[in-house]
Amino acid sequence: MRLLKEVFNILFPDLCVICENPLTINEDLVCTYCRVDLPFTNFSSEANNIAEKTFYGRIKLEAVTSLLFYRKKGKAQRLIHQLKYKNQQKIGALTALILAEEMKNSPRFDNLDGVIIVPMHPKKERIRGYNQVTVFGKTLAKELCIPYIENVLIKSSTSTSQTIKSRFQRFQDFEGKFHLENLTTLENKHILLVDDVITTGATLESCAIELLKTKNLKISIATIAYTD
Repeated sequence: MRLLKEVFNILFPDLCVICENPLTINEDLVCTYCRVDLPFTNFSSEANNIAEKTFYGRIKLEAVTSLLFYRKKGKAQRLIHQLKYKNQQKIGALTALILAEEMKNSPRFDNLDGVIIVPMHPKKERIRGYNQVTVFGKTLAKELCIPYIENVLIKSSTSTSQTIKSRFQRFQDFEGKFHLENLTTLENKHILLVDDVITTGATLESCAIELLKTKNLKISIATIAYTD
């Protein structure tokens, strides 16, 4: 059986999701070269990092971290594209495992009470087949030993593509489009709000504003990437 598997891997090798070169038997999803060359931010241990500063004067947050720098034509952009549009959900698990280790070694993320992901409108999720942040959020929750909290923050209406819009345009699009189902569920908790990328921060800002209607709620943010 092992011989057949090795022959199959030779004839039909799995490819690295970043560089598309064949993976060796001991590699999974991303080749060793690309893993070593990923643009890590090290934000988890850095207070007042540039991702955190994105939200200054906008919303009150406890801490913000992102695993990778997102740059045009860079490795993080390739990972996010594969995750978001090619159903490579194992990328969410891989990045969450790495980020969780960083967060566990940082006192900035002590005393978290649960993970909430940025929701996708149900219609859009049915069309795509998945929310690209779900596996990332669930894996973070598992590794940090905290609950994964569902069906509390809801996206109540759809929006157009956010790719080329300014922060103000994005915030206008998202304003009022997230809805908190219960104002007491998250009372007195410290929640980790999770998304794939911080670009302008408008999506996360809109979610946080809705969540902060809850009494005595603290929010931290974690994402796969930060747009450099």
